[in-house]
Amino acid sequence: MASLISRFEKMPAFAQQPHSANGISQLGKDGEKQLLEGIDKPCLLVLDSRALDRECLARTLTNHALSMEVAAFGSVDEWRENKGTCPPVGAVLLNIGARKVADVAADIAKLASEFRPIPVVVLSDIDDIAQILRALECGARGYIPTSVGLEICIEAIGLAIAGGIFLPASSVLAVRHLIETGKQEGPPLAGMFTLRQAEVVQALRKGKANKIIAYELNLRESTVKVHIRNIMKKLKATNRTEVAYKLNDLFSGDAGYH
Repeated sequence: MASLISRFEKMPAFAQQPHSANGISQLGKDGEKQLLEGIDKPCLLVLDSRALDRECLARTLTNHALSMEVAAFGSVDEWRENKGTCPPVGAVLLNIGARKVADVAADIAKLASEFRPIPVVVLSDIDDIAQILRALECGARGYIPTSVGLEICIEAIGLAIAGGIFLPASSVLAVRHLIETGKQEGPPLAGMFTLRQAEVVQALRKGKANKIIAYELNLRESTVKVHIRNIMKKLKATNRTEVAYKLNDLFSGDAGYH
């Protein structure tokens, strides 16, 4: 018993305090046995620098019957310091919040490399196809927008552990729309502009202001201006009016746009 108490004291907080659905701490009738047997079971490693967010997420996942322990840390370095007291990692959930994937791309790639073949799944406030593709390029095995429900989140984690890759349905439909739109527009867009530039081109042809384009494409207004400058260079245009004129010439006869 003394040995058990010593081992229990060294265990991380998530394992010391099992909770029932109503939040009441309870070890149960066979608590000692359950603790010892649970030590070697794989856990979900939640990484989030925001303490309140990660603690709430960890507690919510645990209370909603996630079939594994949850270990939440502010960084992978913090997890390494406590690695000896944690169960083996079965999956990593990296919560990047509202940050752009581009800003954490190196972190995602490093995690994917370090934990391979254990899947790394990204949780984000942004549901944008460009973001998702970038995360997958960095080695993520799934991308969960915070707009989905908890059950879908849990299923997405399970899918990644099983070897699959989770993508939100809305983003898959967006890709389909872009492909179909690209087919309608023909070679000019595909051969001259990047995917993002093509989206900006369509907005310009509709006479939309930079602020509106930024809002609709989930971009910073400064980023929209950069895209427009690059579009101007490709069209050899000197101003926005000339861009619109050349774009109309470029797509003349295209009945899909007016």
